[in-house]
Amino acid sequence: MGRRGNGEGNFKKLDNGLWRARVRLGDGKRKYVYGKTRKEAQEKLKEVVRAAEEGRLVAGKAKKTGEYLDEWLEGRVKLTVQPTTYDSYRCDVERLRAHIGNVRLDALRHEHIQRAYTTLLESLSETSVNRVHRTLKNALRHAVKLGLIGYNPIERVTAPRPPRREMRPLTPEEVETFLESTRTDRLHALWALLVTTGLRIGEATGLHWQDVDLDGRALHVRDTVKRVKGKGLVVGDTKTMHSRRRIELARSTVAALRTHQKRQEWERRVAGEAWTERNLVFCTLTGGPFDAGSISHAKDRALEYANLPRVRTHDLRHTAATYLLSQGVHPKVVQELLGHSSIALTMNTYSHVLPTLHKEVADHMDRLYQPQYHEMTS
Repeated sequence: MGRRGNGEGNFKKLDNGLWRARVRLGDGKRKYVYGKTRKEAQEKLKEVVRAAEEGRLVAGKAKKTGEYLDEWLEGRVKLTVQPTTYDSYRCDVERLRAHIGNVRLDALRHEHIQRAYTTLLESLSETSVNRVHRTLKNALRHAVKLGLIGYNPIERVTAPRPPRREMRPLTPEEVETFLESTRTDRLHALWALLVTTGLRIGEATGLHWQDVDLDGRALHVRDTVKRVKGKGLVVGDTKTMHSRRRIELARSTVAALRTHQKRQEWERRVAGEAWTERNLVFCTLTGGPFDAGSISHAKDRALEYANLPRVRTHDLRHTAATYLLSQGVHPKVVQELLGHSSIALTMNTYSHVLPTLHKEVADHMDRLYQPQYHEMTS
């Protein structure tokens, strides 16, 4: 049975634990809102009534999910994310369209979404469908905020869990072998930079010479290289404000960059008119930005030449972080070096290093207090 709440509407606790509030508006139409508690549902209902009185309530034919997702992409996503992220969201929406695009947004249920995922898994990987899930979750969360739906049906959906990709950082001995064997390599300075700073590959290839202070042994991360649909490789702002940061450089890395700078000046003269000046620290033989795939191939060849196991380019970033944490550097410092948005992200990513740190804590305590205990004899 529903219960009247202060004359403002009809309230009912549903089998799923949510509270549903219903009110009949001035145009005779019923409006439903949902909340985790009766009080939350009541507050949402008050907002609906205020919106109706002020003419802010969305009226007319109920939107279909596909229509809403298109509006969300153009009216919100496009204005707040990088072009590459927008393209990714657009791809996810297109994958959903055939399965839930024609379902009314206010009638969308978790069963619709779960069936869509089951069908998508027939042709896509768990990783791809999980990305679709994250996109839809964000979109529906915004719909709740706008009052277009009362609650987010995706909360009851089981998303496919992508296989965990284990990181494989290089050991200190492997780093030494890698850098020694690539000393004459055209990209030696890039490898040295990645394993000593933990830069993302796009950040490293997006560096300009004006961002690097060799005398001051520091650099500023401001840009990143990304591939934008219809435009190709583009050098633009970093993803977040956390990514914009100042990094101190090791002396060996500065030396490698100085050698690299001299080599690049020679390459510029050789290229002549074919050279396009963009002042990039790492660029192609004609001055253009590097594609991440080209870097990956070069890295694989360099590792093979050094008789080292093949690792991902991103594992060079993990190498820097793992080494610093294992040496007792405070996680907050490592977070700022990597440009992580929170220290929790850093700690979760490098939890494999924590047992070693915990053992060091016990060792420190041993040095703090070492009483002399005598063995008891009977």
